[in-house]
Amino acid sequence: MPDGQHDRQESRAVTNAPRPGGPLRGIHVLDMSRLVAGNMLSLQLADFGADVIKVESLRGGDTLRHWRDSLDDGETLDAWWQVYGRNKRSLAVDFRKPESLPLIKRLAGKADVLIESFRPGTLETMGLAPEELHAVNPRLVIVRLSGWGQSGPYRDLPGFGSLIEGFSGFAHKHTQGGTPVLPNMALADMVAGLTGAFATLAAVREVESGDGKGQVIDLSLLEPMLAIMGPDATLHAATGRLPDPTAKIASPRGVFRCRDGRWVALSGSTDSMARKVFEVIGHPELLDDPEYATNSGRLDRDDELTRLIADVICEMDLDVCLERFRSHGVTIGPVYDPAQLLRDSHVRERGCYVSPERSQGPLMHAVTPRLDRTPGEICRTAPAIGEQTASILQELGFTQKQIVELQSEGVIRCG
Repeated sequence: MPDGQHDRQESRAVTNAPRPGGPLRGIHVLDMSRLVAGNMLSLQLADFGADVIKVESLRGGDTLRHWRDSLDDGETLDAWWQVYGRNKRSLAVDFRKPESLPLIKRLAGKADVLIESFRPGTLETMGLAPEELHAVNPRLVIVRLSGWGQSGPYRDLPGFGSLIEGFSGFAHKHTQGGTPVLPNMALADMVAGLTGAFATLAAVREVESGDGKGQVIDLSLLEPMLAIMGPDATLHAATGRLPDPTAKIASPRGVFRCRDGRWVALSGSTDSMARKVFEVIGHPELLDDPEYATNSGRLDRDDELTRLIADVICEMDLDVCLERFRSHGVTIGPVYDPAQLLRDSHVRERGCYVSPERSQGPLMHAVTPRLDRTPGEICRTAPAIGEQTASILQELGFTQKQIVELQSEGVIRCG
C-alpha cells in the first residue's frame, strides 16, 4: 500500500523488550519449522506471551523470508515474514554441523514445545527422534507438521498446501466453468497452523494436569482441511452421490452487483431471514408460498429467486442497497478488496489492523482472538536471521568465548 494510506489505522510502538506477561507466559517454544503452517502455529502462541525461539539456517533463514513483494519505488517488502515472524526470537544454526546437535538438545531440554516441519523421518536422521528428545526432556510436546502425516503410503511425498487443497476436495467444491480452482491463499497451511495451536495447548495442558509426560502431535495439512470441508464425504458414503460443485448450501445466498459496479454478499439462509428478503425485493406473494417456505424448497427454485434479487440490486448503488436491505434486517454486506477493507469504519474502530511505528514494520493484522483480561500483544518485530542467537545461548549458560568459537566454526550466526 502506498505510504500514507493507512495513517489512521491504530499505531503502536513495539519495544522489542522482554515480554512482561500474557496468558501463555512461561511456555517456551522451539520452532524448527519452515514456511506458513508452522509459523502460523507459533504465531498464535507468541502473540499471547509464549517465548518462541525460531531456529533457522545460517544463510537464508526461514523460507518465508524470501516471499517478497515489489513496491512502487523498486524496493521489496518481506510482508509474509514481517507478519508471521513477529513476537519471535531468531537463533541461526547450521544443522549440517555435528556440533549443532548438542546445542539443539540443550534447547529442547528447557523447552515445553518443539515444532518441526521436516519430511517424515528427517528428525530421526538428524539424531533428534522423539525418543531421543524425550530422553532429554520427558515433558516436551513435539509437533510434527507434514503434508500427509507421519504414517500412510503418502508420508514421504512432498505435501505443499496446493496439493492438499486439491486432494481434500476443496478445489472440486469450487469448480468454475468445469475447472477445479485452488484458493489464492495459503489456506491449508493456515488451517493447519490454527488447528496445531489448539492441539499444542491441549497437549501442554495434559502435561500440566496429567502425569507430566509430553507427547507427539502428528499434524498433517490434510486432516484439518478435511475437518472444514463439511459433510460431503459423509453424504457420499451414505448415498453414493458426488457433491455438485455448483450447488449452494442455502437460498437465497450469493453475491450481487450494484448499479455502481460494487458488489454485495447476501445470505437469507434461515426461513425468517428469507422472508425479510422477499419483503425488501417487493415480492410479498412469496411469503405465503409453501414452495419458498423452507430452505430445500428455495434451493429448488434458486435460479428464479437469485434473478429476482439481482433485478432489484442492480438498480441501486452500493450505499443505497445496504441501507435498504439493512433497514429490513436482512444480512447483507459489501464485498471488499484490501483498500476498501482498510477504509471501513468498523475495521478502523475495532483496530483489526495495526501499524507499528513506521521504522519498525508494516501494517499487519491485530492479535486475534480478543481476550478482555489478558489480551495478546505485538511486542516484538520480526527478527533478522540470528538476531537473538547470542542472547539465547547466554540464557542456556554458554560463555561469550564459547559463542565466539561456535560462530567462528560456522555452527551459529549472531545477527
